[in-house]
Amino acid sequence: MENTNGVLLDSGTNELEIIEFEVQNSSFGINVIKVKEIIQPLPVTFIPHVHSFIKGIIQLRGEVLPVIDLKKVLDLGDSDNKENEKYIVTEFNQQKVVFHVHNVTKIHRISWDQIEKPSDMYSGDTTQIIGVIKRSEHMILMLDFERILTEINPEVGINKNIIKKLGQRERSSKKIVIAEDSALLRKLIYDTLFEAGYENVEFFENGKDAFQYLESLLNEGGNILKDVQLVITDIEMPQMDGHHLTKKIKEHNDLSKLPVIIFSSLITESLKHKGEMVGADDQVSKPEIAELIMKIDQHII
Repeated sequence: MENTNGVLLDSGTNELEIIEFEVQNSSFGINVIKVKEIIQPLPVTFIPHVHSFIKGIIQLRGEVLPVIDLKKVLDLGDSDNKENEKYIVTEFNQQKVVFHVHNVTKIHRISWDQIEKPSDMYSGDTTQIIGVIKRSEHMILMLDFERILTEINPEVGINKNIIKKLGQRERSSKKIVIAEDSALLRKLIYDTLFEAGYENVEFFENGKDAFQYLESLLNEGGNILKDVQLVITDIEMPQMDGHHLTKKIKEHNDLSKLPVIIFSSLITESLKHKGEMVGADDQVSKPEIAELIMKIDQHII
């Protein structure tokens, strides 16, 4: 199965397609937009002294790619049927990674508002689950693939230390609204922006809550450009994704002048046009936090 970006959904519809796959007898999902192709398992070359999640490396069309064993990530058992096992070849966070799963079952087209946030009872700072999709016969758990990569190699995540070279900066009068569903990334982004002088930041877990907040400022009679100077949004979020949030802001009579920066692991040359279609003022790929700070400076200073 090979994924071509030309068949993906239009931008701003708040819909997505997910590939459902299994590890042991549990069902999980990954956004189609992250997937390059699905292949039969290839011979793996073992690499000593690497993270326990890494199975080894494979060679695929001349590229050497790491293989992550999701059964180890999720602490689950072996496959019941080795013949069904698959490799999901992905591209996000500016890198290609292969995930070893026990089966790939089907593709679903759903709306982001059908994805529920995990309950606080079973989620937290250490969870790898970012959403739950209820089907009639079972549930599909959406995995935080960016977090998995950061667990394996923290260097691929956001590094606030690179901001220190900016020196002391006074930006506390600038209000930024940020939509980001990952608790880990919310903290990293907050720490980084604080280091860069942006102390007045309001976080929301999804685009729906962020948009309702912006509308509430208007309902209170505020001048939106005085109350908020910039919006930063992830793309993948339950309830309302970043493309749909951007589109709603840019089509709103009183909000359209707000600069919007999309900060996502899905910003690639082949997918950047999606953000442009909904009117994003800029797009920055995670984890390029220094570039994000530079873009913020450009748009609100």
